[in-house]
Amino acid sequence: MGEVAQPAPHNMKQDEEADCFQRHSDALDDMKALDMKYKLPVTGDRTAGWTSSAYHCVTSLVGAGVLGLPAATASLGWAAASILTFFFWITSLYTLWQMASMHHIGTKRLDRYHELGQYAFGAKRGLWITLPPQLIVMFGLDAVYMITAGKSMHGVWNLACQPPCSNFGLSAWIAVFVGLQLILSQIPNFNGLRGISFLAALMSLSYCTIAIVGAIVIGKQPNAYYNLDRFTTSEKVFNSFNALGTFAFAYAAHNVVLEIQASLPAPPNTTKRMMAGTYVAYVVVAWCYWGVGLSGYYAFGNNVGDDVLVTPAFKGRVPTGLLIAANMMVVVHVMGSFQVYAMPVFDMMETLLVKNGFSNALPYRLLVRSAYVIAVGFFAITLPFFGSLLGFLGIIHDASTYRFYQ
Repeated sequence: MGEVAQPAPHNMKQDEEADCFQRHSDALDDMKALDMKYKLPVTGDRTAGWTSSAYHCVTSLVGAGVLGLPAATASLGWAAASILTFFFWITSLYTLWQMASMHHIGTKRLDRYHELGQYAFGAKRGLWITLPPQLIVMFGLDAVYMITAGKSMHGVWNLACQPPCSNFGLSAWIAVFVGLQLILSQIPNFNGLRGISFLAALMSLSYCTIAIVGAIVIGKQPNAYYNLDRFTTSEKVFNSFNALGTFAFAYAAHNVVLEIQASLPAPPNTTKRMMAGTYVAYVVVAWCYWGVGLSGYYAFGNNVGDDVLVTPAFKGRVPTGLLIAANMMVVVHVMGSFQVYAMPVFDMMETLLVKNGFSNALPYRLLVRSAYVIAVGFFAITLPFFGSLLGFLGIIHDASTYRFYQ
């Protein structure tokens, strides 16, 4: 007689995973319904092309940290800095491709960074794992951009003003930038930023080229030295860790990749178009990061400043008009960068509004977005420690991003 077939053992873990996925799928469907009804900032306009993704990627990647790369190189030396530049360039490109590839899961689109977290870790757990570090990075980056803009505008004033003239401090210039962002923050959705991102990307390429060519033309300065022996052991350790964070911060666009991709229409699958823009962006990144980091360190050695454009030897040898132009290019660039990183935050705030029965029409949008800009401005004014903040945010960014690839 044949054996009686035994029923397969019940797998509780598989049931829990299936239930978790179903809850996330339901939450994702609810989010898509809100997207369609209220035209939320991330998905309000899905008509972008691959060129728009290129503009957004350049604007978000070639950030304020690029001008601090010579100082980071000085903390590590030629060999270590060159290896790290290549390492972060290739690994960030690879992981960005991975994230872009995960935008489409079956017939669904994961339009937001936290939606990917929910898909990977569950509806509630995913929010707790991804949202806090993402918000820290977004808020911190926007604060860095405000500090950068304030320093650049302050530099322009000092270069252009002929004595006697009023002495406006850094805080006043940050406040001016806050006013500009209050206006730009009323752009309704991500795709509405494409013109600003194009201008910002062009400005970033331009001021990086000025920094590179200027350092090469100036050449190695008589007081430039490259030996790290002058630093104590504790200084070497702390400077090295801060430099690592600065290099990591320079590739901080992963937190907005899915939001950028969400502005592309589908079908067809958006991954190829997203990566086409990304590859263009990474060519620009290679020129800017390697060029600025190595040329600035070559010219000034360990005497290079946190921002290569304000290094005294650079300011003394480059024509004043060119320095003014470069600093204004930085301001225009970070105007766009601020908006690219703020838009996902605006999306979260407006989602909370509509989920609680309010509208995201202009009056409410004006209120919540202005509150965010003012809060970031207050933080930037009270904590203008640019170099240290770069390293801190770089570590937070990497910790929040690379958990998806474990």
